[in-house]
Amino acid sequence: MADLASVPAPPASGGLAIHPEDGVRSISVVMPAFNEAENLEPVISELMPVLEQLGLEHEVLVIDDGSTDGTREVLEALTRRFDHFRATRMRRNLGKSAALARGFRLSRGDVVVMMDADGQDDPTEIPQMLKMLQGRVGLVTGRRAVRQDRFLKRRTSLLYNAVTARVTGVSGRDFNSGLKAMSRDFADSVDLYGELHRYLPVLAAWEGFAVAEVDVNHRPRLAGTSKYGITRFWRGLFDLVTIKFLTSYNRRPFHLFGGAGLLCSLAGTGLLGWMLALHFSGDPVGNHPALITGVLFEVVAVQLLSFGLLGELLVHLRRQRDTREDVE
Repeated sequence: MADLASVPAPPASGGLAIHPEDGVRSISVVMPAFNEAENLEPVISELMPVLEQLGLEHEVLVIDDGSTDGTREVLEALTRRFDHFRATRMRRNLGKSAALARGFRLSRGDVVVMMDADGQDDPTEIPQMLKMLQGRVGLVTGRRAVRQDRFLKRRTSLLYNAVTARVTGVSGRDFNSGLKAMSRDFADSVDLYGELHRYLPVLAAWEGFAVAEVDVNHRPRLAGTSKYGITRFWRGLFDLVTIKFLTSYNRRPFHLFGGAGLLCSLAGTGLLGWMLALHFSGDPVGNHPALITGVLFEVVAVQLLSFGLLGELLVHLRRQRDTREDVE
């Protein structure tokens, strides 16, 4: 799996323009928004001139993630004001991953930039990120060098990034930055659900894309309050387990379940062997807790081994189906 490398910012070129020979002719900015009525107008007003200076076809697509404030009315006004602005509305709040998935699907640019609607992401950082989307690089993350967030949020983010890098094997210092630029190929291939948007660099590396980080300016929120509390950390922990399974064992589930089953079997065998030795020595073992525990370990071991074999069968059948489709 490719590592997420730190890439220095490209040298100044005397302007923001990116030319067609750079391989990019159009750009879509996808912006999920949930109850950001106060922030959307200034954020879009600042973003549009930056996109116009790029010299590319461009669009801004805002996904209203079931907002309950005045977001809908603000988006309608922005649609009338800007020619290259579009908005779509989710029926109810489904979360950032679902909003981004819809935005990626509806966007039309050669490059897709995702950014938050709270004003913390600086749009003037977009040009340098686009210049890095060359060759095999499929995703560029804007690393928030100096974060303008609460102390607790910064501390938990440091822990989250360290654990994610350790568990996934993808090096990086800001996996969950809201400002990212990605190729069309990656935007079309990524499958987001739950809260997997936090692990886009891991998913990109798993898909075989080179990924990079670059320092960007990070600003305080314009208005309103953050939509994420401490429960976000625990949800992220569960999603990390999901990502580890998807990226490491989706094609070899028996390695995971079989390994866990083997450990349970060894523990159960040890306990039952001890009980057998006590039985032959004349000690009563019928009500010994170790006997029940040993039997429980063996039952769990059989279940885990069965899960692993069933998983291998499903993988085999899926590969056979994919092979037939490729031949046809």
